[in-house]
Amino acid sequence: MTKSSMKIQAEHLSRLAIIYIRQSTPTQLIHHKESTERQYALQEKALSLGWTPDLIRIIDEDLGISGSGRVQRYGFQKLVTQVSFGEVGAIFGLEISRLARSSADLHRLIELCGLFNTIVVDEDGIYNLKDFNDRLLLGLKGTMSEVELHFLRARMLGGKMNKAKKGELKFPLPVGYVYDSVGKVVFDPNQEVQTAINNVFHIFQVSGSAYGVVKYFAQNSLKFPKRAYGGNWDGQLVWGTLSHSRVLGMLYNPSYAGAYVFGRYHDQKSVNQQGLFIHHMIKLPKDKWEVFIPDHHQKYISWEVYESNLMLLHDNRTNLECSGASREGAALLQGLVMCGKCGRRMSIRYTGNGGISPKYECKWRWEHEKTKSTCTTVPTGSIDQAISAKLLQAVQPAELELSLQVMEKLLVEEDVADKAWKLSIERANYEVKRAERQYQNVEPENRLVARSLESNWNEKLLDLAKLQEECEQYLLQRSWRPTEQDKVDILSMAKELPRIWNSQTTTPKEKKRILRTLIEDITVFAEAKESRIRLGIRWKSQFCEEIYAEKPLPKSMTRKHTQKTVETIRDLSSNMTDLQIANHLNEIGMRTSEGRLFTVASIKWIRYVHKIKSIQRTEGSLSVKEVAEELNVSVGIVYYWISHGILEAKKIAPGWPWEIKMDKHTKQRLKEIIRKSSHL
Repeated sequence: MTKSSMKIQAEHLSRLAIIYIRQSTPTQLIHHKESTERQYALQEKALSLGWTPDLIRIIDEDLGISGSGRVQRYGFQKLVTQVSFGEVGAIFGLEISRLARSSADLHRLIELCGLFNTIVVDEDGIYNLKDFNDRLLLGLKGTMSEVELHFLRARMLGGKMNKAKKGELKFPLPVGYVYDSVGKVVFDPNQEVQTAINNVFHIFQVSGSAYGVVKYFAQNSLKFPKRAYGGNWDGQLVWGTLSHSRVLGMLYNPSYAGAYVFGRYHDQKSVNQQGLFIHHMIKLPKDKWEVFIPDHHQKYISWEVYESNLMLLHDNRTNLECSGASREGAALLQGLVMCGKCGRRMSIRYTGNGGISPKYECKWRWEHEKTKSTCTTVPTGSIDQAISAKLLQAVQPAELELSLQVMEKLLVEEDVADKAWKLSIERANYEVKRAERQYQNVEPENRLVARSLESNWNEKLLDLAKLQEECEQYLLQRSWRPTEQDKVDILSMAKELPRIWNSQTTTPKEKKRILRTLIEDITVFAEAKESRIRLGIRWKSQFCEEIYAEKPLPKSMTRKHTQKTVETIRDLSSNMTDLQIANHLNEIGMRTSEGRLFTVASIKWIRYVHKIKSIQRTEGSLSVKEVAEELNVSVGIVYYWISHGILEAKKIAPGWPWEIKMDKHTKQRLKEIIRKSSHL
C-alpha cells in the first residue's frame, strides 16, 4: 500500500466518488477528444482505489463551458452542493488545479473539502485537504496555473498590440473593404458594393438621419451587402435589407474614413448577485484609443465628414439637450427654440383636435421641480411666421451681395496672413537647404565639424516640420472662400428661395432643414399676460439679433373685444374718462364681440388687462387721502369739509376721485379750523 492510498479511509469509500469533467469550449470537444476520453477513464481509477460502481457519479454538465466566471457552471454548483451536504468522499479530476481560470473557485472548494473530510484525486496524486501540507500544495498549484495563464495571455496581447501599432494586425474588415494579395486593405473590387456604401454616406448627408437612410433604401427596394465570416458561407457576400443598426455601425466606424483603429472599446467587468462576472463593452473617446493611424488605407469619406456625421448623430438624439433630427410636423422651429427663463431647449406639444394647435413648451420646471406650471408656453404660429419672414429677408439678393462684399474685405486680411506664412516657410526651406549644403561640402576626415553640421541640419529639418504643422492648423481655421461660380449660385438661390418656401409642395420637414442650415438657435422671452414676444436669433455665423412677434390673445379675451377695439381705447384714454369712452364707442356704432354696448366696467376691464393708463389727474391737485395726511386728520373729516362747502373739490366725471386745489391761503384756513375745534 502506497503512502497516497493510505489517505483513503473507510469513511471515504462509504460515500460518493464524483468524476468532474470539464472542457472550456465546444471546439475542444470536437478537436481534442483524447482529453475527454481521459477524463471519463477516471472511473476506472475510482474502481481501482476501492469504490463500488454504484457509488461513482459523473458530473459532465460543464462540458464546453469556460471556467472564466462569465457563465454559470451548473455542474460545479452541483459538486459544491453535494460536498457541503457531506455526501462526497472523493473528487476525481484530470487536473484539479485547472478547475477555474481564477483560483477563487478552487480555494472555495478546498475549504469545503477540508471541512467535510473529502479527498481530491488527480493524475499527480491524492490530497487529504484536512492536512495542511496537501492543502498548501493544491492551492499553490492552482495559483501557479493562474500565473501561467496570465503570462501566456500577456505575451499574446503584447504581440497583438505590437502588431496593431504598426497597423498590421488583421481583423474582419467592414463591408466595402478586403485584403489584397499582400495583406493591404483596399476597396472591395465589386462596384455594386462600393455604390451601396457610397449611397449610405450620401443619403445620410441629404436626409440628416440614420432612419432617413433606411427609409431611402426601403422605398427604392435597394439591398445592402454583408460579408459572412465562418461556416460554409465564409468570405461570401450576402445581400439583404439595410437596418438602422447597420447604418449606425457604418457611421461610427472610422475605417470608412481611412483610419486604422485598435482599442475603441473597453471590457468593463462587474459581479452580479450570483457572483458571476458580467462583461460590458464600453465605447472609449478618441483620445483614449490605443492605436490610431490616419490615412492608413483608401477611404470612402474624409475624416472631417466622419466627425461631422458623428456630430449630427449626437444632435439627433432626443434624450439630450440637443436639437434632434428634422421631423414631420407643423412646428417649423422644432429643436431650435430655447426658453428665455431657464435656458433649456423647448419641446413641442400638439393640442386641439388632431393636433392642429401646436405649442412650444418648456417643461423643465414641471418635470424637475414638480410644480403645476411650465416655464414658458407659446403658440407656434406667430413665432414661425416672424422667423420665416426674417429668414426670407436675410437671404434677399441685396443682403447676400452685401455679405459677400464684407467677406471679401475679411479675406483680404487673411491673404496678408497667408503671405506671412508663405514667407516663413520659404525662409525655413532656405535654412534647411543651406545647412544641407554646408554638411555636404565638409571633408569626411573632419568628423567633428561634420557631426556638428549634421546636428544643425537635423535641427533645421525639425523647425521646418514644426512650422509646416502650425501652418496646416492655421489653414484649417481659415474662412470659406467662395469662387465666382459660388457667388452666382448664392445670389440665384436667394431669388428662388421665397418661391420655394411658399410653394405648396415644400413640406415642413424641408423648411426645417433650411432653417437649421442658417439658424443656430432662437431664445424666446414670453410672459403669460403680455401679447408681445421677444425673440433672440443666433445665426450660424454667430451673429445675434432681436425681433418681436405678437402672441394671439386667449379665446376668453377675444370673445369680449378685438385688437382694433383695444387700440381705439388706448388712443381715447389719453383725454377721455371711462364713461366718455363708453359713450363715444356706443355713439359711433362699435360693439363688443358679442354685440353688446360698452359700459364703464367693460372699459375698466380692458384697460386693466392691457395695462392702459387712464386720463391723468390735473397737475397740482391732491386727493382726499393726500390732504388728510398733510393736515393730520382723518379721511372722513376731509369728506365732511367737501360736502359742507368748507373745502372746494371737483371730479372729472361721476365715479372718479376728488381733485382738491391746495394753496397757502386754503391750507392756513383749514389749520385754523383744526386749532379752534375741540375734537380735532
